[in-house]
Amino acid sequence: MTHTANPPKIVLGFESSCDETGVALCTTEGRILGQALYSQIAMHKDYGGVVPELASRDHIRRLIPLMEETLAQAGIAMKQVDAIAVTTGPGLPGALMAGCSFAYSLAMGLNLPVIPVHHLEGHLLSPLLSINPPAFPFTALLVSGGHTQLMGVERLGQYSLLGETLDDAAGEAFDKTAKMIGLPYPGGPALSKLAESGNPERFKLPRPMLHSGDYMFSFSGLKTAVLTTAMKLAGVSQPSETMVISDTDKADLAASFQAAIVETLVKKALAACLQQDHKRLVVAGGVGANKLLREQLEKAARKRGVEVYFPELSLCTDNGAMIAFAGAMQLAGKPELLNSRDYGMHTRPRCELASTQPVFSNP
Repeated sequence: MTHTANPPKIVLGFESSCDETGVALCTTEGRILGQALYSQIAMHKDYGGVVPELASRDHIRRLIPLMEETLAQAGIAMKQVDAIAVTTGPGLPGALMAGCSFAYSLAMGLNLPVIPVHHLEGHLLSPLLSINPPAFPFTALLVSGGHTQLMGVERLGQYSLLGETLDDAAGEAFDKTAKMIGLPYPGGPALSKLAESGNPERFKLPRPMLHSGDYMFSFSGLKTAVLTTAMKLAGVSQPSETMVISDTDKADLAASFQAAIVETLVKKALAACLQQDHKRLVVAGGVGANKLLREQLEKAARKRGVEVYFPELSLCTDNGAMIAFAGAMQLAGKPELLNSRDYGMHTRPRCELASTQPVFSNP
């Protein structure tokens, strides 16, 4: 996928929106030269979830070593870098500030332009890094830890919000449900693994808003239904962290919960895709790694003549490659960004992807 004439420019990208520190180098031809990633899972495990202050401090510790590792891996000297891309939002305020402070300071010291990147745009574009990238236009299902959205994508930089969750995102529902039934952090992957040995038809859990006639989601009611079921299984009238549920019950409840989430995502995503008259559906974000979601979505899409695209498993979670790539694509479409020297840093802990202004020229 070539967007620019030779020689290609090199973009150094930084991701620090939550609990992964990612650094990568990408060219304006869309080629990843090197990348490094550090996950804070082990640090947050004792607390059962991400501790924002600890996350912020750890990003500061990791950024320079990861940058040096990335440059060495690519065989690139810092003087060869043409621009710096960094996640400015959405995410944890302190974590974003850690990454942005470093990226903007580095850019100012080296007299390089800074390219702000929307975290969800990074996820949305990550399937373009696959061996078989999708062509435009397409419908995108963004299912990361804190976001569940359906987007219409006409071209690079032109996105429209079709629907989103009214409460918990799918990833949040996975994590909270896992904690509810006593699974270790991080809950989502643990629940999905346990569900493989369970009976997904044992518990009749709701599919909230499945027939709402729009593309909105809601998962808080499903989470409440799981809690009510778990209390009945444990024989208690009040929720408690010490509820005792058998391993079989846990597996069946996990499988039933996962089946409800997946059915809702599959049906709504395909309905949105067909309504947009798109023949391609892109799935991105951490939940995009879910095995059942991939299987069910591909099966249902095939029946409707829709082709589904997933990012590589390594690109489903937060990473620096998707940020470097998004920044490089901005630069490819708008080369004049090389002349920018705006170091007025603005992090955006809460910001919609569809509200950002298109910065790409027609590819």
